[in-house]
Amino acid sequence: MSNCSSNCRTGDHATFGECMRAKSLRVAYCNSASGADATTQKQLDRDLAAYADARRQGIQPSSIRRSFVDAAVKKSNETGVAHRADTI
Repeated sequence: MSNCSSNCRTGDHATFGECMRAKSLRVAYCNSASGADATTQKQLDRDLAAYADARRQGIQPSSIRRSFVDAAVKKSNETGVAHRADTI
């Protein structure tokens, strides 16, 4: 009985793990438990980065969603005072 997978090109590996390593397998992004895919995750990462940047500037948006962050930054730039949604 072979230790290799059924589609191994050489069929001469000592263990199944050695066979898998020889294939240079990579794990792709898997959907999260909530159903988010890689595109959704990248969008969330961008939104969180924009939120973190706004917080570093002393701005407190009312949400982490990009539209709220952009609105808070715009309002802060127009008024010259850091927008604080938590004080409204």
